[in-house]
Amino acid sequence: MKTVKQLLSTKSVQLHSVTQQTSVLDALKVMMEKNISALLILDGLELKGIFTERDYARKIVLHGKSSADTAINEVMTANPITVLPSDSIDYCMGIMTEKHIRHLPVMENNQLLAMVSIGDMVKFIIEDQKQTITQLETYINS
Repeated sequence: MKTVKQLLSTKSVQLHSVTQQTSVLDALKVMMEKNISALLILDGLELKGIFTERDYARKIVLHGKSSADTAINEVMTANPITVLPSDSIDYCMGIMTEKHIRHLPVMENNQLLAMVSIGDMVKFIIEDQKQTITQLETYINS
């Protein structure tokens, strides 16, 4: 069974974050500049929350709040669900499906290591299946 650790070995790990006092507008600017749809909210090295495009749509726009005047800690998802590097990809996809989320911070020994997205997982599974197919074709043809 493939693990988060194996997935992380195939991608470059870049953590993008802001502090709890950052305005929603400034957080959105970071998301636009980095072409990402979720940001980690940190207090020093401690994970406090996650902010996603869905949070923006549901907690700012639909509530008539101002992005410039609202601090991210007012609308972030506090204490996000996290996974371990040893967790299986199937386990993570199950969490994402059940909880309707697209991003999971990866933690080990209370240290933030990375964040994986549903897109990362789908890409990883597709590449793994391609390798399996190639191996099977080689076996059959030999």
